[in-house]
Amino acid sequence: MTKADLSNSILRSTERGEKAFVPYIMAGDGGLGTLKNNILFLQEAGVAAIEVGIPFSDPVADGEVIQAAGERALSHGVNLRAVMKELASFQGEVTVPLVIMTYLNPVLSYGVEAFAQDCGTAGISGLIIPDLPLEESDLVREALNGTDVGLIQLVSLTSPLERIRTITAAGEGFIYAVTVNGITGVRNEFRDDLGTHLQQLKEVSPVPVLAGFGISTPGQVRSIGALADGVIVGSAIVDAFHRGDLQAIEALVQAAKETVYN
Repeated sequence: MTKADLSNSILRSTERGEKAFVPYIMAGDGGLGTLKNNILFLQEAGVAAIEVGIPFSDPVADGEVIQAAGERALSHGVNLRAVMKELASFQGEVTVPLVIMTYLNPVLSYGVEAFAQDCGTAGISGLIIPDLPLEESDLVREALNGTDVGLIQLVSLTSPLERIRTITAAGEGFIYAVTVNGITGVRNEFRDDLGTHLQQLKEVSPVPVLAGFGISTPGQVRSIGALADGVIVGSAIVDAFHRGDLQAIEALVQAAKETVYN
């Protein structure tokens, strides 16, 4: 699939009067053999795309739940190269866009050109590197040029409008609107001006805007999803898979389908 397929999958949700739901999973949590089943389960549940996290020893943007999942995956010997090989092995069964979320160090260790090529082989539509600022993105972007893989940009709550315009102009696939000042994990409250921030993003972004970080309940999926084109849910999905609570995952996906579009 391509970065255009990624955007289109999100837009198809909004065209149906729903919100796009994008779950984050930690590749290799429980062993690499769980990856295929988890992806196919989410695909069947009706998600718009799937964010596949890569375990890393120093995950600066990740909260306690995702850090623990990464440590479990690392204990099974899972790394970026192994994940890419596994994804390629069942690529023909995946009909939903896949997005890789990794830090810059594993990509550099892999080799940027080789990684970009293997993303194509594995059918990857997008790439999120949270510790790669826009000003240094050519480290990866040049290798992705000519491929179907989009480099997805993150926008923080503190970004001024001029900065937002610069970042969104480089947007591919979707814009990742970070909804908290901090790391991933469950939140009970969000800033009062979050709706204004997300509306501003939607007005200037050439691609869909998804809200992520801290969204963990069906109620939050509905309330924050109503402010954007969709939501990204990570810690709650990772925790539910770890506990084997597939019904909790289905409830989160269903909440996005029930969200009223604003």
